[in-house]
Amino acid sequence: MSPCRPLLLIAFALLTLSSSSAQEPDDSQAKAAARAVIVRQIDDLILKQIKSAGFDPAPHATDEEFVRRVYLDLSGAIPRVAETREFLADTRPDKRAILIDKLLSSPSHATHLANTWRNIMLPGGLNFDQINNVVGVQNWLRHRFVENVRYDNLVSELLVASDGGEAGPALYYTSLDLAPEKLAGSTARIFLGLQIECAQCHDHPFDHWKQTDFWGYAAFFARLRQPDMANPNPRGRARLIDLDQGDVKLPGTEDIVLPKYPAGLSPDQKELGTRREQLAIWMASRDNPFLARAGVNRAWWHLFGRGLVEPVDDLGRQNAPSHPELLDNLTTYFIKSGFDLRELYRTIANTAAYQRTSIWTAELVPPPEFYVHMSVKTLTADQLYDSVNRVLHRRPQSMRPDLNVNSPLLDPQRQAFIARIQSSGRNFLEYQAGVLQALALLNGADLAEATDPERSPLLGSLAAPFFTDDDRLAALFLAVYSRHPTQPDLAACRRQFEKHADSDRPKAHSDILWALLNSAEFALNH
Repeated sequence: MSPCRPLLLIAFALLTLSSSSAQEPDDSQAKAAARAVIVRQIDDLILKQIKSAGFDPAPHATDEEFVRRVYLDLSGAIPRVAETREFLADTRPDKRAILIDKLLSSPSHATHLANTWRNIMLPGGLNFDQINNVVGVQNWLRHRFVENVRYDNLVSELLVASDGGEAGPALYYTSLDLAPEKLAGSTARIFLGLQIECAQCHDHPFDHWKQTDFWGYAAFFARLRQPDMANPNPRGRARLIDLDQGDVKLPGTEDIVLPKYPAGLSPDQKELGTRREQLAIWMASRDNPFLARAGVNRAWWHLFGRGLVEPVDDLGRQNAPSHPELLDNLTTYFIKSGFDLRELYRTIANTAAYQRTSIWTAELVPPPEFYVHMSVKTLTADQLYDSVNRVLHRRPQSMRPDLNVNSPLLDPQRQAFIARIQSSGRNFLEYQAGVLQALALLNGADLAEATDPERSPLLGSLAAPFFTDDDRLAALFLAVYSRHPTQPDLAACRRQFEKHADSDRPKAHSDILWALLNSAEFALNH
């Protein structure tokens, strides 16, 4: 270790001492008032654009529609029947805000964010050859989200990860072959919302990025190495070190390019610490105009299925925000909150824009960037599997005794399911499922278990003698759709009852549950 490094680490700790964790809002009047102001600003700006486009906003979602949506978006799975019933029976006027707070404080929210960010960092899906390290990524992220670590600090911590047992961040680097150009392109897209890799071989054709800008940013990763590759860590964990030497050159030349931040500044050559540590300090500094803006756009994308700037990872000059003032105001609020991701999600989820119905029956369909109504989003593979598990009342087999590691990703059924279902697409507003997903749902072991009267706890519970037929149907619809059946639903189910003798009623329930689980309404977030 360089003798300068301990001094730098002390300086870095002092820099982030303002709080390594974002402070959970304490419902003080000042914080609630500030949140109300930004929520009102967001809704006023969106409503202004809706009106200017000649539309009227869709009404609020019903409680049934809202409870399913907010559970999927904030906790990653549909609500349980008891949770749905409790929310629907709640008569408090602020019950939606109360539920949002409850979900954001739950362990499932941290797990859901970890799933989301794992897929962003490792977009190829689950790599079963490195499943132990994939679990490392998941657990590292989840621990940070449980603690509600400041977003700027989380990114900086990732950038300086080395050989301290942080298997998660190390896998992120090794998945990109420790190549400076790959790391530059990936970190810029994920954390800065910049697609500077287009300037790798020549000046960017549409933006202001020069080839020297790209390689200057790549230079921060030029000294990163993985030692002992012939003798890996016995637990399979990747290790990283930073050398004292190593540079990048412009392709086809011998011209060395020194480190340069995307904002145009360069670190002082006398500055202490490794290049990655220098980058981490800049990343969390006020000199970085990109991090907070990209983080806000990413959270908006998560909840609405599209960013205020699209694509979500390309905030370049050629892509104007759909609502520039909204993005500016929300970015300022995010910074003032202490880069508090939980507060950012709380704010967006409390807007009228987020709580509008997805139902739109008019002939003229408004563009999704107007947010006239909530867009229908596809479920991720993780959301779909966890929602099936909710219906199954099943707990995953998630322990590997040989590694002393506990993670849902180690569940072999989950691994097999996600391998069939996962999609490389990132557009939640386009249904990208294919034949494999259809077959997995129609004939998979998970659905067979869910609809087997002998094995399904849900179907078994319907045998209670005090239930009427309509009570049983209500339980099925609440379990799968988080809503009560409509009159047409009841009529269709009663026709199914007519095909079975009274003694074979469990088979009818099984058929109905199978149909509900294989419907578009179950596979979509609306």
